[in-house]
Amino acid sequence: MADSVKYLPVGGAVPPSDFKTFFSLLKTRKTVALAYCFMLAFVAFTIFLAFSPSPNASSPWFTNIFTSTSSTPSPSNPHFPSLFSFLWPRSTSSPLPPSTSAPQTNATSRSANSTSQFAGTTKDSPKPVSLLNQTLSSGNSSDDSLPSFNHTIISSSSPPKLSNLTSDSPVKPPVVQSHEQTSGNSDVTTSVKANRTTVAAPPPQISVPPPPQKVPAAAPAQNISSALKSNSPVKTSPEESTDYTASLAKKRSNGTSTRQKDGSMESLMNCDLFDGAWVKDDSYPLYSSCDLADEQFKCIRNGRPDKDYQKYKWKPKGCTLPRLDGHRMLDLLRGKRLVFVGDSLNRNMWESLVCILRNSVKNKRKVYEANGRVHFRGEAFYSFIFEDYKFSIEFFVSPFLVREWEVTDKNGTTKQTLRLDLVTRASDQYKDADIIIFNTGHWWTHDKTSRGKDYYQEGSHVYEELNVLEAFRRAITTWSRWVDANINPSKSLVFFRGYSDSHFSGGQWNSGGQCDHETEPIKNEIYLREYPPKMMVLEKVLKNMKTHVTYMNITRMTDFRKDGHPSMYRKQNLTPEERRSPLMFQDCSHWCLPGVPDAWNEILYAELLLRQYQNQHQQQHRS
Repeated sequence: MADSVKYLPVGGAVPPSDFKTFFSLLKTRKTVALAYCFMLAFVAFTIFLAFSPSPNASSPWFTNIFTSTSSTPSPSNPHFPSLFSFLWPRSTSSPLPPSTSAPQTNATSRSANSTSQFAGTTKDSPKPVSLLNQTLSSGNSSDDSLPSFNHTIISSSSPPKLSNLTSDSPVKPPVVQSHEQTSGNSDVTTSVKANRTTVAAPPPQISVPPPPQKVPAAAPAQNISSALKSNSPVKTSPEESTDYTASLAKKRSNGTSTRQKDGSMESLMNCDLFDGAWVKDDSYPLYSSCDLADEQFKCIRNGRPDKDYQKYKWKPKGCTLPRLDGHRMLDLLRGKRLVFVGDSLNRNMWESLVCILRNSVKNKRKVYEANGRVHFRGEAFYSFIFEDYKFSIEFFVSPFLVREWEVTDKNGTTKQTLRLDLVTRASDQYKDADIIIFNTGHWWTHDKTSRGKDYYQEGSHVYEELNVLEAFRRAITTWSRWVDANINPSKSLVFFRGYSDSHFSGGQWNSGGQCDHETEPIKNEIYLREYPPKMMVLEKVLKNMKTHVTYMNITRMTDFRKDGHPSMYRKQNLTPEERRSPLMFQDCSHWCLPGVPDAWNEILYAELLLRQYQNQHQQQHRS
C-alpha cells in the first residue's frame, strides 16, 4: 500500500500505463467501427439540420440555430454560418443592431399561446398581391410583443419594386384584406400594424424578426390607392366588396333606368294617349275606397254587387301609360295650386284625384278641406289642402265656363239667361294657379240650352232663339279670349278635358234612362257613337288660341265604359218616390269611384311627367 501511494503522480495525472491500456482497447475492430459510425451519423445529422431547418415557429431552438440575417440566401451565403455559430456560440457572430425601419422578412410570428403560419402556399401556385392590414398582439409581456414588418415574398426572378407600385407596374393589383391576430393573456398588449404584401408563395424561408416598430395606419391606404389605379379588378374585404358591387350595380341600374325613362318619355311624346282600349288589370284600382268622395260616387257602399268595373286600365295603342304614383305626383305638385273649373264631371275628376293623392299621404289628418266641408255639392268653391306638401287641389263650379245671368223683362218678370260674352266672376281667383283644368259639355245638352229660346244673351241683348252649337262656339270663344288675356303660359299649365259620354238607355237622365244592367265595357268599336259636334267646335277654337292648351280628348275612351256609372246605386237613402220606382232614377252620366275618372288622372299624371322631362332637357341644352 505504501509503495502504491508513493508512485502516484502529483496533481492527479493519469499514469502512462493507463494510457497504454486505453489505446489498446481502441485497436479492437468493433470499437473502431463503432466510433466511425458515430462520427458519420453525427455529421449526417448536422448536415440534415443545416439544409432542412424546422419551419415550425413553435420550435425556437432549431429556428434560432439556423436563422440567417438575410431572408433570401444566395450561393455565396449558405446556411453553414448558422451551423458553426451554433457549434461555437462564442465566435465572431454578433447580434443584429436594432433597425429603425421594417425590413423585408418572412412572416413567422410566434407567441406564448398561438402559432401563425401561411398554409397552402406552393412554389407553382402564384397568387395576386395581397395587402393585409394586420394587427398582431402578444400578451405575456411587453418584451414579447411581435414586430411590425413589411413582409414581401416574390417568386419572380426579377421582383418588382413595391415602393413604386403604380398603374404602370407589371404587378397584379393587390387583394386588400383586414386581419387581426391576438395571442397571449397578459394585460399588457402591444398592437403592431403591418402592411404585408404577398406577390406569390415560394418555399418557406425563415428570418430573424427585427425589433418592434409601429407602422402608420395610413400606409395601407396609400397602397390601396395605388392598386386602384391598376386596370385589373381589385378584391376587397366583404364589406368593401359589397359596397363597391352595390355602387356599381346602382350606377348601371341608374344608367339603365335613365335610358328606359328617356325611352318611355319619348314614346309618350309621340303617342296618341286617347286612342286605345280598356284592358283588365287585377292590380287596379289605385285605391280601395275613399271617405272623401260624394255619396253619389260610392257605388259599392250604396249596394252595387259587382266590382269588375274597377279593374280596368286605359291602354293607348302606341305606348303604355305610367301607373299613377301618388307619392311622385305629390312631389311634382309640391308648393303648387291645381284647380278644376267646370261642371259636376270635373268635380268627379277632382274627387278622384283627391282620393288618389290622399291615399299616398302618411298622416291623413294633414289633408283636409279648407273650410271643413265634408259634402261637395251646393257650394261654388272647394279646396283640399295637403299640408305637408304645401299644395292645394281646388274646384270651382262653372258648368258653362261663362256667366249665368238674370234679366227682368218689360213685364217685370225675372228670367235666367246665359251671358255668352262674360266669364264667371270667380275667374280672378284661379287665373294665377299653376295648373288649371277646364271642362264644359253636359249642361249644354239640357232642354233649356238645347232649345235656345230666350236664353242666350250678349251685352243687353237676349236672343229670342239661337242654335245651341253657335251659342257653344261663342261661349268657348269668350273663354279662350279670357285665357289668352289673363293666363301666363310661362307659369301656368292649361288643360281642357273633353266631353264625357253618357249611357242612358230608354230615356235621358230625367226621363227613365237606365244603365244598371251594364257590367262590361263595350268591346266592339262599331257600337261607339259619333264624335260630338260641340267637341269639333272646341278643337277649332283651341287651334286659334295664343296660349297653349292641352286637350284631354276623353270622349272616345269614356264611350266604351257603359258599365262604370252609378246607375241605381247613386245613393243609400232613397225618397219614397225613388223606392217605388228605383229604375226611374238612375245616374248614367257620372262615374263610380274608384273608376273611370282615375284613368283621366293617370293621363294628367303622364302629361305632368312629360312637362318635367321636357323642362329638364331644355335646361341641359342651355347649359
